[in-house]
Amino acid sequence: MSEEKLTAPEHKLNNRDIWRMFMRLNTMRITLNYETLQGVGFMRAIAPALAKIYPDKKDLSEAMKRHLVFYNSHVNFDAVILGLSAAMEETTTPDEKDGINPLKTGLMGPLAGLGDSLIKFTWLPIVGSIGASIAFGGSIFGPILMFILYNVINMGARYYAVSFGYKKGIDFLNNNEQNDVIQRISTMANVVGLMVVGALISTVIKVKTPLKIVVHSNVSNKVGGNVISLQTMFDKIMPGLLSLLVTVLVYYILKKTNGKHAAMLIIAMMVVVVGLTYFKIL
Repeated sequence: MSEEKLTAPEHKLNNRDIWRMFMRLNTMRITLNYETLQGVGFMRAIAPALAKIYPDKKDLSEAMKRHLVFYNSHVNFDAVILGLSAAMEETTTPDEKDGINPLKTGLMGPLAGLGDSLIKFTWLPIVGSIGASIAFGGSIFGPILMFILYNVINMGARYYAVSFGYKKGIDFLNNNEQNDVIQRISTMANVVGLMVVGALISTVIKVKTPLKIVVHSNVSNKVGGNVISLQTMFDKIMPGLLSLLVTVLVYYILKKTNGKHAAMLIIAMMVVVVGLTYFKIL
């Protein structure tokens, strides 16, 4: 594959074509199957670009068959690969078309991990915690705000990613310095996500104990003592310590069992909480 063709693409697609690919991208998983997973949906999403790039029906048919292969990645970063694939379809020679699918295969794994980190495990918990905090206050605006905030970034990122992948994707791949940018963005997003989750634990999860310790003393044959509240002692060590310990325990169990026994865990926790409350331990 020649370097000149990769770095100087001739853009045949306009914004309307990119919009059509973006709209089809949103329904890509409708055709999910066990043979190609997202392969059929990817071919359907890139079809408007292929129809414009290949006026000849035979060439168009070959291009569509080329994308009817196994494919699976994160939906937001599918957009980058979609745009990049369209750029490669119009910039490569017929002898170089076989390099398109290997590039897709090489990108879909790493980009899926990046998409899960940024969208699923960072942005979604952030907006979810914001919406949950408002909803706990009795306002219906909480879930509405979560829906709006999540989809503004989610849908906006998809459209921009298609355009970016098509117009700048090849240059981006050829510039190794951009790898540091991706790593920094991912790290910062994860830090923000952890901060939000930590704040959510301390504000939403309330685990306190009414237990008290009586320290007896015997001075001049007079029995007396000091009462020490365990909750006050825990708060001096770290506010919300019990809430954090319960969260860590639940997370550990879910991770250990891969979430297979989540229902049983919830029932067991309810029984334990009722029992501890009955005996005035919580």
